[in-house]
Amino acid sequence: MNVNKEDIAHVLPMMAMDSVSDAGSDALRITGLVKSGGSVTGYQLSDGRIVSRESGVELAKENQIQGVGVAHNKDTEYLKSIPDGTQDNNLSHLPTVHG
Repeated sequence: MNVNKEDIAHVLPMMAMDSVSDAGSDALRITGLVKSGGSVTGYQLSDGRIVSRESGVELAKENQIQGVGVAHNKDTEYLKSIPDGTQDNNLSHLPTVHG
């Protein structure tokens, strides 16, 4: 079996997500992260609103935020960037904002 490493690099992160937002190009985007002690506690959206991590997850589940999926660690749900081959729009590259 011949496995393409690029395919694996895109598939594995997607497998770690519980769901993927199916939002269109006119949906909200995440433009900043609210952090406390290094942990993400909220998200700044492209319409200027700042929402809690929990509210961001719900908006993504409702397909209102583009480019993200929902993952979990134990009982905590959070958002992850959908891999698209660029680093510029990854959540980890967004600025920290104050909520």
